Amino acid sequence: MRTISGGGEYELHIKRSRFICALARVADEDEARAFIAERRRAHWNAAHNCTAYVLGADGGVQRSSDDGEPSGTAGVPMLEVLRHRAVTDAAAVVTRYFGGVKLGAGGLIRAYGGAVAAALDEVGLLERRTLRVVTVSADYLLAGRLESGLRDSGYRLLDVRYGAGVDFDVAVADPALAGFGAWLAEATGGRAGYEVGGSTTVEVAPER
Repeated sequence: MRTISGGGEYELHIKRSRFICALARVADEDEARAFIAERRRAHWNAAHNCTAYVLGADGGVQRSSDDGEPSGTAGVPMLEVLRHRAVTDAAAVVTRYFGGVKLGAGGLIRAYGGAVAAALDEVGLLERRTLRVVTVSADYLLAGRLESGLRDSGYRLLDVRYGAGVDFDVAVADPALAGFGAWLAEATGGRAGYEVGGSTTVEVAPER
């Protein structure tokens, strides 16, 4: 799944109507509803404030509203764009200021879906990946150089803990575990050990 990198807006003008899409990251339905209510207050005089949101690690919670537009012409196409892009934990509100020219069902579907798609392109997406947490243990003499090497290595350093020695939590993809072990042995001359623990979810820019 993916999520948006942050909130933002994008505006389209189609046959004198303004379609303003606002996006926000939301963690649950309460946050989604609060964002929608905020947008409706801000654009109380608009013809429509149509909505869609997707929530959950698997995108299992999905809601949409046409807000007075013909059934299926606004909220559903907005939701379809979020689903097609595999976006979750995000809410979209498309505000329409009517320009006096009717667009027809097909025109509305393209306008509302297009506004969300353009807004997603504008704010950018992050991929959510589940990685293993590898804990590396080293002594203090080795720790400074090892931390610098980890930060430069491309592996994601999650946490550093100091005790009798220094422990580093590193996020590593399952297929890369063997390669990480080889990198660590070379970087430390075999003087640091590691254990593979649970998993964590990280957000990264999609590969192009």
